[in-house]
Formats: sequence, C-alpha cells, structure tokens
Amino acid sequence: MTPTDKNDAAARQLLRHTLATLAYRAGKVLRDAPGDFVNFRIFESTRTPGQILAHLGDVLEWADSIAKGKEEWHDSPVVDWETAIQRFFAALKNLDARLASNQPLPVECGKIFQGPIADALTHVGQIAMLRRMAGAPVRGENYYRAEIAAGRVGLEQSMPVREFN
Repeated sequence: MTPTDKNDAAARQLLRHTLATLAYRAGKVLRDAPGDFVNFRIFESTRTPGQILAHLGDVLEWADSIAKGKEEWHDSPVVDWETAIQRFFAALKNLDARLASNQPLPVECGKIFQGPIADALTHVGQIAMLRRMAGAPVRGENYYRAEIAAGRVGLEQSMPVREFN
C-alpha cells in the first residue's frame, strides 16, 4: 500500500485518532457554556457560537457524505445549544463508525482530513476563543497528556490529566 491508498489502515487509524482528539477538545469547549453564549457576538460581521456550532454539524455531516461517496452539503439553521451539541457528536460517531468498518472509502483519508476535519478543528478553536472573550474561559491543559483514544468520539470524555491555572 501507498500513503495515498484510499483504504490504507494506518491512515484510517490516524484519522480516527484525529476525530477522537476533535471530540475531546470540542467537548471541553462546548460543555457548561453560559446560557446566553449561543448568541454572543463580538462584531456584527462575525458568527455567533451558535452559528459556528451549526456549521460544525454541517462540516461533519459533509465529511461523512464524502466518506460514503455521495458528497452533500447543507446549511443548517441555529438551534438550541444542547441539540446542536448532540448533532455534532452524532455526526462524529457516524464518521468514526464508517472509518472503523471495512467499507471501502471513495477518497483518501488525507482528503477528509485536509478539508472538513481541519476546518472543524479551526472552528472548535474559535469557540474556545469566544468563550474567553465572553468571560467564560475554558481551562487550558497539556493535551499531549490527555487520555484520547480512537473510537471515543462522544461528549463523555476522560477527565483532564493536567490542566493549567
């Protein structure tokens, strides 16, 4: 196999670990957000956290559609925070299950990473930054030490090993 093989097992495993990392980091910034955070806006032209989270759901559903070989994009409206969180993690679970299966992929794992997954990581960082700006910061931590495992892509994650003050 070559690194560009669409069904390279090592590439799938790395992508699954990336999804678990995304779940861990997203869970940290999405959990326990203040009630009014969904509509927090720093400028008229910027997205609210609710809009970013809706977009994150769209991005992950798009990633799953790519992995199915039927690329589809939808622009979803903002919904309540908890519903949007559940949608995000459901989309992560669907994509992870597809990668964990023996079903062939129509594209290289690297393409899924470079498009939707890298975009999702960026948006999780935006939400973290907005939480700090809204006065509800998330504690930083040594993510190298975090207990992240491929397949653990739900809201429930292990406790932080070493957070910073």
